[in-house]
Amino acid sequence: MVSRIVLASNNRGKLAELQAMLVPLGMELVRQADLGIPEAAEPFRTFVENALAKARHAAAHSKLPALADDAGLCVDAFGGLPGVDTAYYATQFGYEKGDDHNVRALLEQMRDVDHRRAALVSTLVAVRSPEDPEPLIAVGRAVGEIAREPAGEHGFGFDPVMYIPSFGATFAQLPPEVKNANSHRGQAARQMVQLMRERWL
Repeated sequence: MVSRIVLASNNRGKLAELQAMLVPLGMELVRQADLGIPEAAEPFRTFVENALAKARHAAAHSKLPALADDAGLCVDAFGGLPGVDTAYYATQFGYEKGDDHNVRALLEQMRDVDHRRAALVSTLVAVRSPEDPEPLIAVGRAVGEIAREPAGEHGFGFDPVMYIPSFGATFAQLPPEVKNANSHRGQAARQMVQLMRERWL
């Protein structure tokens, strides 16, 4: 029976979001920083490879099962990019790293682009040990369109420009509980909870 899992991320927002979803399983999520574990290298070009590397790294250092997430924005018109480089997107265009700069850079790059479909993608990977041959893998995708300008007060990242046609609003305009229920990370977390229930408990 797994009771403690190390989260291979130091993002407090991510910890809170994922912790809430694991409560029904009776699992406690611990941030790797709280165990003195350094961040893992993320050299790969796919979300799943980076998430797996982060999970194995955290499991090896903690001797606990580990959960890792790799997520990003995939824009159709850019062949799926920025993808794994989402966090550093703005730096390619001379801006400092940061959510607001990412949004500004994206809107500038898409100024003359009419095909605006994009997906926010979250890949969660969980391992029981560093050598686990059967990692649990859950993928969530929230498909929408890149808005022409930011709207909304909630969320983070690209939420202010991620327009979801079925809601007629950006993720940043939706109440947090609605966004979390429909977001890429929300979808992936629900799948992961189901996988853990079936395979680990």
